[in-house]
Amino acid sequence: MTELIENIDELPKVMLVSVDTGEYDVEHSLEELTELCRTAGAEVEAVATQKRPAYDSSTCVGAGRLEEIAQICKDLAIDQVIFDCELSAAQIRNIEKVLDVNTIDRTMLILDIFAKHAKTREGKLQVELAQHRYRLPRLAGMGTALSRLGGGIGTRGPGETKLETDRRHIRQRIQRLEEELKEIVSRRDIARKRRQKDGVLCAAIVGYTNAGKSTLMNALTDAGVLAENKLFATLETTSRALALPDGRSVLLTDTVGLISRLPHHLVEAFKSTLEEASSADVIIMLLDASSKQVKDEEEVVSELLSSLGCQGIPTVTVMNKCDLLDDGGQSLIRHGRVVISAKNKTGLSRLLEAVSKALPETARRQRLLIPFSDIGFASKIREEGRVFSEEYRENGLFLDALVDIKLITAASKYLIE
Repeated sequence: MTELIENIDELPKVMLVSVDTGEYDVEHSLEELTELCRTAGAEVEAVATQKRPAYDSSTCVGAGRLEEIAQICKDLAIDQVIFDCELSAAQIRNIEKVLDVNTIDRTMLILDIFAKHAKTREGKLQVELAQHRYRLPRLAGMGTALSRLGGGIGTRGPGETKLETDRRHIRQRIQRLEEELKEIVSRRDIARKRRQKDGVLCAAIVGYTNAGKSTLMNALTDAGVLAENKLFATLETTSRALALPDGRSVLLTDTVGLISRLPHHLVEAFKSTLEEASSADVIIMLLDASSKQVKDEEEVVSELLSSLGCQGIPTVTVMNKCDLLDDGGQSLIRHGRVVISAKNKTGLSRLLEAVSKALPETARRQRLLIPFSDIGFASKIREEGRVFSEEYRENGLFLDALVDIKLITAASKYLIE
């Protein structure tokens, strides 16, 4: 009798460490870090926190607490320790001497997730640029740690040979990456200017990671974007045409998700992607209504939009995942918010109406009866707008059309009820 044995890959066991200096909500930050670990494919076995007025310059946490963490790692056979802050190379080296366990920080974890999920050439270039910028100032302090061929989280990226090069080679690589990205940005700018010249309206979905941006994109346009209940499931921008209730159409663009304390290396690297919002005619700010930290998440998104120079662009605030709320989001509706469930495709008509109202008026849908003596005006409407239906009648040509704003005044004398 043959016995079949199934090989199951065990997830790496990690321990999270956080220092509470009062700068931010540690409990919420650790919840996010746990989700980040799940996205990266790791299992959180233990969490340790320490309240301190400031980070220890050599080991981040105090010496006594570090010894306790070392014992926990030994007892639970921890594979990796992740600190919920940014560590210097010297701190990582000192911590690993005590723990004898591979140690990374929050930034390295996020960079690893981005490296895992980047699919397009632009996405890969942006991630590699962020990784090199992060590692460059740490080259001298990390010493032999740079040549370590370790497995697990935080080791994806430019490759071990890149990590073993000196500062000069890293700087040269950064320069080449920046030049390649400039070419991509230049092509995107040309396409953006062409859209503006052609009068194409654009709407950008911006929001916290895992708020449901990809799910909303799929619900509105059948874009087929990967939508998972994980942080940073998608990194690439996707654009699709979307028809609005007033007859107009917009180019709807999805953007990379945001997170509190997003490493500035990533913000800089992905700035070209995020800047899609700054050139949009309307911004759809998508928030997770079921999140306990929804107000803080809204602040994070608002601050980033402000830093990108998006002040003055009409913004529609949309509360997603209302199906997870006890009242179905009725209290939010009373406060003037657009409430939807992208997963269940509810409230989408209200969202489209809100987007239509927020957009600058470039055209207006009208019913016209144009006398045969002025039939040439119909040609102008066809050229500048869009005709939904037309019918020759006894006293003229009837048009149900989207009339360009430049022709509204001239068309007013042909209006019919």
